[in-house]
Amino acid sequence: MTKLGQQIAFGYFRTKFKVLSAVSKKKAAELAIELFSTPQFRYKKLLPEIFIESEKLEFRHYGETVTGYRWNRGGHRRVLIVHGFNSSVAKFDRYIKPLMKKGYEVLAFDAPAHGYSTGKRLNAVVFKDMIIAIHELYGPVKSFMGHSFGGLAISLALEEISHDEDYRVALIAPATESKTAIDFFFSFMKLNETVRKEFDNYIYRLRNKPPEWYSVSRAVQNIKASILWCHDEDDAMTPWKDAKKVMDQKHSNIEFIITKGFGHRRIYRESKVAEAIVEFL
Repeated sequence: MTKLGQQIAFGYFRTKFKVLSAVSKKKAAELAIELFSTPQFRYKKLLPEIFIESEKLEFRHYGETVTGYRWNRGGHRRVLIVHGFNSSVAKFDRYIKPLMKKGYEVLAFDAPAHGYSTGKRLNAVVFKDMIIAIHELYGPVKSFMGHSFGGLAISLALEEISHDEDYRVALIAPATESKTAIDFFFSFMKLNETVRKEFDNYIYRLRNKPPEWYSVSRAVQNIKASILWCHDEDDAMTPWKDAKKVMDQKHSNIEFIITKGFGHRRIYRESKVAEAIVEFL
């Protein structure tokens, strides 16, 4: 979608929210949930060459077909690559060969509504459960790397996966607090607090957990794995201030790499960051 197309779409939804809010706060919240969980982009470009060489995988998940890729089957350790919202594992092609050189089996899947997987929407519960399903179907996976929303999904999944200190997790600009993302969405769409209450109630009904529960800072308190947390001070999508609160807690199993000037997406393409992640995993 072009920037002009986005502006027109957001203008349309702001007007629709305004009308719906006057009629029914619940209906407005339902539309907000739908828009919040619907990616605005889908990666459907030709896959990088390394993907052509992969073993193709797929499984059914929440009624959708999840498409995945596997390299170096039988490697001495499995690593799972997890993308963020509005993204695809195809964007992490630079990591595959270096991980294979370490003798690792590499797994990468597009979440529902992303890449070549089917579906229209994605939420944290579906994403978290997808990672658990991959661990059960193709694992055990003992090394994980996830960007943005993928980092949150991994953190939530590891609370339910039996693991120990030998597990390794690279979190790249993780979506540290869901509440921050929701706050930004409501501010951007100019929605009021009465709609927010209905929105939060919907999230609570998913798993009887409030929005604040979907939090990396909360989840890491229950994670035994060694964690490498990479974050940029200029990240406008997943603010550094949320990540810094975790750093200030001084968890013994979390090491931080702090960069400046790379923002939310360039950080995982930065060569020194990529090298550090591969070495760590």
